[in-house]
Amino acid sequence: MSTDELWALHEEVAARLATYLLAEKRLLEDRLKQLGGGIEGERTKSSGGRRPYPTVVPKFRNPDRPYETWAGRGKTPRWLTAKLKSGKRIDDFRISEVA
Repeated sequence: MSTDELWALHEEVAARLATYLLAEKRLLEDRLKQLGGGIEGERTKSSGGRRPYPTVVPKFRNPDRPYETWAGRGKTPRWLTAKLKSGKRIDDFRISEVA
């Protein structure tokens, strides 16, 4: 076969593969829609997001760095862990309520 014939064969194969892939993609998208999802379905389900939680006020403050606070939720911060190991009590770092 000559180079021109090979190139023509290559273009024909590429065109057939492209149409086959598009048809297969449509078939799979239709199947996904039947199963109750698809990309659009996922967006509508997750658009609700997380439920709103109330803001949590900090309950403990680092006396060395007052901008470091902790609300008492989650893992204990490193500064508080170090202070507790040095012998302090957690109530020493409690923020007094001013209301």
